[in-house]
Amino acid sequence: MLDLIFQEVLPAAVRSGTPLLFATLGEILTERSGVLNLGLEGIMLVGALSAFASAFAGAPPLLAAALAFAAGAFVSLPHALLSVKLKGNQVVSGVALAMLGSGISAALGKPLVGQTIRGFEPLPLWPLSELPAVGRALFRQDPMVYLSYLLVLLVWVFLHRSSWGLRLRACGESPRVADAMGVPVDRVRIFATCLGGGIVALGGAYLPLSYTRMWVENISAGRGWIAVALVIFSLWDPKRALWSSYLFGGLGVLQFYLQTRGVGVPTPFLLMIPYLATLVLMGFSGLREELAMRLSAPSALGKPYDREER
Repeated sequence: MLDLIFQEVLPAAVRSGTPLLFATLGEILTERSGVLNLGLEGIMLVGALSAFASAFAGAPPLLAAALAFAAGAFVSLPHALLSVKLKGNQVVSGVALAMLGSGISAALGKPLVGQTIRGFEPLPLWPLSELPAVGRALFRQDPMVYLSYLLVLLVWVFLHRSSWGLRLRACGESPRVADAMGVPVDRVRIFATCLGGGIVALGGAYLPLSYTRMWVENISAGRGWIAVALVIFSLWDPKRALWSSYLFGGLGVLQFYLQTRGVGVPTPFLLMIPYLATLVLMGFSGLREELAMRLSAPSALGKPYDREER
């Protein structure tokens, strides 16, 4: 049984959890600055479409991923401007972004449905790939999985070990104090929203470039909404986001494993497993007001800052 878990289930959980990890890291970066972005589903779809269309046109996978990052940052810019400069409702703007991204991917991706591309190939990292238990799961993956490992480290170091990260977190905790110390709050928040959107789009790009190698409508299948919940579940911590994403990726794999084992449960109920887990998680997150200190939510999350107000 343990051999099955380490040889089959865990590697599949890593692959399934990687797009969630990208999206969660991007949203952590955005929310740490004080901006709430609920448009992750739309950003992932735009990133996936950009990556697939680029690869289908002949671009190498690395360039396709870079273009997806740029597309994610670009579509996040209107949300950043509406939320930061115009002091708009961040929930409404984020949901509109999710709907916009879904519409763009459905309309522009329709001629590509069923087409296939050449994406990233597995690249074992010897000798790490030969480690017992975890070698196959963690180090016999493709380059985008390794990039997600690196991003976990980079985002954590940026937020907790750099002066720029300290300024960004100050904008999310107390923008008035940050402003008094000379931090350009609006610019930092816009930068964090666009950078976070680019990272989220990498999660979308991973799906056609590494996971499916083909285009299907609504390829993200709700992963963006799950990532919104995972930000809370991981307590806005990049390191916790790593295992949280793989946990939920494993739940997605579990449904297929149970189907192949002939478990006497209707298939639609098995397909609901990841989303039921998300609902349970969101129920837990409903306690965040009472447990704000424990959950480490940025104090100014979702609150527009106007330096003229007193």
